[in-house]
Amino acid sequence: MTGTSAITVHGFVKRFGSLAAVDGLDLEVPFGACVGLLGPNGAGKSTTMKALTAQVIPDEGAIEVLGYRLPDDSKQARAEMGVVPQLDNLDVSLTVEQNLLVFAYLYRVPAGERRRAIEHALALANLRDRRASKVDQLSGGMRRRLLIARGLLHRPRLLLLDEPTVGLDPQVRQELWALIDRLRTEGVSILMSTHYIEEAERLCDTVTIMSHGKAVAVGPPQALIRAHAGRQAVEVYGSPARLTEVEATARRRGWPSRRTGTSVSILGGDGAVELDGERRVTNLEDVFVLLTGEEID
Repeated sequence: MTGTSAITVHGFVKRFGSLAAVDGLDLEVPFGACVGLLGPNGAGKSTTMKALTAQVIPDEGAIEVLGYRLPDDSKQARAEMGVVPQLDNLDVSLTVEQNLLVFAYLYRVPAGERRRAIEHALALANLRDRRASKVDQLSGGMRRRLLIARGLLHRPRLLLLDEPTVGLDPQVRQELWALIDRLRTEGVSILMSTHYIEEAERLCDTVTIMSHGKAVAVGPPQALIRAHAGRQAVEVYGSPARLTEVEATARRRGWPSRRTGTSVSILGGDGAVELDGERRVTNLEDVFVLLTGEEID
């Protein structure tokens, strides 16, 4: 491995007893790119994210972050990366600005640069007017933006986002997407684990879809959609018996399909599917369900 990418993982294996949580994973995050790590619960996403901060030590394989080998050089790597955890661990007894100041010390931002670093982070997260607010006075979206701002104080080259919009309503999620887009314009490399498929399709240059500890597909979202689901799907509605009949027809003719509650989506036909139904554009969720066999939570 070389230092040409922000993250390079090769053959990563992590076992917990007889269970292989991650089983031979390869993963690459080029400098300046946003890469999404997708998968159902138990796919190995959290274990992978923890390995990138040396909280989990590989049983096999090699991990390099920002040119540093892990776990031996994890301290140096952590000093140059920002980490935004899934769980909110902000100090609710402090203000927004005080939370950032504490971490400016922890990140060893030089004394003469702390004020500038805090102002930059507040501006990025659109929290300048809430600097004096206690954390417990903030909305869920504001708290999540503060977590991201905190991870950016030391101007990291790489940002790890673990489920950055989990538990947020769609409108607030859109605000976080705009923030992540701004980070990309500043040249920050991003690895983001998420189970919101629309989020990955909207934000990521490439995605790695995981299932049972393995990568089952890697590539740009639109390329994966074309390769696995085609450009157009036929959505057929009807009774359970009708949907079962449609699924049987799809199997006989070799058409990929997925059941979505009261309908069956026939994929990959690109207009050649001879069934009555509504035509729609395929998406990354179609690919996810086809490859993992699981619906989105």
